[in-house]
Parts: sequence; C-alpha cells; structure tokens
Amino acid sequence: MTTPLLGVFDQTFFEKVCGQAFFEKGCDHAASRLFDQTFSQKVCVCEQVFFEKVYEQKVIYKLPGFFFPMKILIAEFAVGTDIEKSLIPEGAAMLKTLAESFVHLGHEVYYPSAGTKICAGKHFESTAENFRQAIERKAKECDAGLVIAPDSMLPELNKALEENTVNLGCSPRSAASCADKLLCTEILKKAHIKSPEIAKESEKGKKYVIKPRFGCGAEATYLVTEFENEEELIANEYVEGEHLSVSLIAGKNPLPLTVNRQFIEFGEKKIKAKESRKNGVHEIKYNGSLTPYQTPRREELYETAISTVKCLDCFGYVGVDIILADLPYVVDVNPRPTASLFGINRVMREEIGDLLLKNRFGELPELVHIEGEYRFSKDGLGELFERA
Repeated sequence: MTTPLLGVFDQTFFEKVCGQAFFEKGCDHAASRLFDQTFSQKVCVCEQVFFEKVYEQKVIYKLPGFFFPMKILIAEFAVGTDIEKSLIPEGAAMLKTLAESFVHLGHEVYYPSAGTKICAGKHFESTAENFRQAIERKAKECDAGLVIAPDSMLPELNKALEENTVNLGCSPRSAASCADKLLCTEILKKAHIKSPEIAKESEKGKKYVIKPRFGCGAEATYLVTEFENEEELIANEYVEGEHLSVSLIAGKNPLPLTVNRQFIEFGEKKIKAKESRKNGVHEIKYNGSLTPYQTPRREELYETAISTVKCLDCFGYVGVDIILADLPYVVDVNPRPTASLFGINRVMREEIGDLLLKNRFGELPELVHIEGEYRFSKDGLGELFERA
C-alpha cells in the first residue's frame, strides 16, 4: 500500500469502521473502544492483511459518505458467446444499461465479448467454448459480479461466479428452481401463489400454452388446442388476461421497481406440423415492454411478486411474469436481469448498480422514484445495438 493512502484512514474512518464492525455483531458501540489501540496501530501502518479483510467484507460500502470503488464483472451470454445472434441486441441492451450504471457510480466494469462491444466498461475476449472459464478467470480479479444467461445455464454459471467472487444475483439453487418450470410451479402452488394449471392431456374446447420445461424469453412457446405429453415440454392451461411483469430487487427486504406491460404477439400463421409436432399451433413472441404500466392493481401485483421471490429464495434483480385476470397468475420467474431493465433505467431516478450493491452489502431504500414512461420493441433494439 502506498503512502498517499494513509490519509484515507483518519479518525472519522476509524470510528465508523469500528462502530460498524461491532454493530454487525450486535455489540454496543462503546465496546469498540476496547479495541482502539490495536485497530489504530493496524490502520497507521496500513497492514495489508487488515486492509484486505476490510475490503473483502465490504464494510465500508455500508458507511454513509464513504465511497469504495469496486471492480464489477458483468457476463451476458449472448454478447459473450455470439451463439444466438438474434438475442444480441436484447443482451447488449441489458449489459450496457448495467455497465453504464456501475461506471457512473465510479466503479470499473469488465465484460466478456465474442465480438459485440458496448460503449461502457472494458471488454475481454471470450467464445462459446470458453465462456464459463472466462467468467472464472476474470471473477478472481473482481470484487463482485453478475451473470445474465439462459435459465437452463444460469445455475452452473452462477456457481462458477460464486466460487470466485461475490455474486450480486440469485444463488445457483434458486436459479435452478426458477429454471425448471415444473418444479417452479410446484413450489408456487405449495406457497398458495396462483399459476396456470399444468395439464396432463388436452380437452376439447380448451387452449394451452406449451413451452420447454427449461427455457426463457418466450423461447419455443406456442398456443395450442391439443398436445401430446413430451418429457422436455410442459403444457399450461391458457389464462386470458393482461400480459404484465413486475421487476424487483429480491433480498432480505424485496424492493419493487415497476409493473411493466409486455408486448406479446400471437403469430397468425400456423407453424409447420413437423416443427411443433402439433396442428393448429400459433407461436407466442415477446416484443418489448412499456414501463411503468399504470394499473389500480399495482399493489396486488407487487405483493404477488414479493411472495414469489421469497418462496423461491431469489436474490438480486428478478423479473416475475404475470397474467392479470381475476387474480394475478405467475407464469414465469426470471432470476436475472430482464429486457425490461432497459426501459426502467430510463424512468427510474435511482441507479440500478447502486441498488444491486446496496442489496448485497448494505440496505435498500424503502422505494424508488419513477418519472415518466418508456416503451421499446425487441425489434427496435436491433437498431440501437449493432455489432461494432
């Protein structure tokens, strides 16, 4: 440690850290006086081990008026692998939104890229073959990180992140519970949270939504009148209502951000039978959001989303997809940043990066401030985020 840093460790800093450390252990602030001499000696000589311990615990992020710049890793799958080019605009939008927020707060941001660049943070090379290894290597150099990836891959990638740095998102176990649509529905049912019933066989006159048991973003999702049971797919009874989502920060005290209206398109053209193995199939596509969506049932939606993330033990940014009918029906839980974040960032006064860090290292505010509204289409994102 260099000499100029000595000035950082003044009496006020000493008192704050001492008091905070003992507050965390439920001790009286006065008790910290017993340790003043040892603490002072360590601070004065800037003992490296002491500094590393304080840094590791991130105690000082909780102290009002004290800023500690961090190195943040944001790994977005589409940008980092270049596998699904159609998903790059959406992925780049989320990545850029998060990176700009952390950079604006004074932190350093690093992200893996297989070709796509954003105008924020520093990229490092990755490929589809080494995406996980790239996360593991870079995470060792960073203070915290966040992964955005397909739900089926998220548990494994979050595990790799957690083993090397602080994870700002959901735990691997929670991500796995959300990714498995069948398991997720069972957990919600036990918690008395409404979700569309899973059908074992089709009945005449009813409609069903079939989708992969492990999937995300309305991927391979279809509206059908009949279906056959297949192990890799699930069929839900179709619920007529408003297609909405709630974005929130999940944790000890979940913080709702906004209710969003989802632009869902039902393809008029029938999908070929050999592609879907069904007749009378119509594709369901997500094509953007309106944020915020004004509804007199906002608090009801917030309560449903909060109960959902609690029973699934989610953490960090989560998007809960809901069909609002006679009651809110939870249709999907995304344990990671979603495309709605792109719009939320444009109407929320608070910095999303600050909220994610406070959720892990400090305390969240009681509410966020939303001004105006913003809408975007998934197709339109392609015009905003082109490959460099």
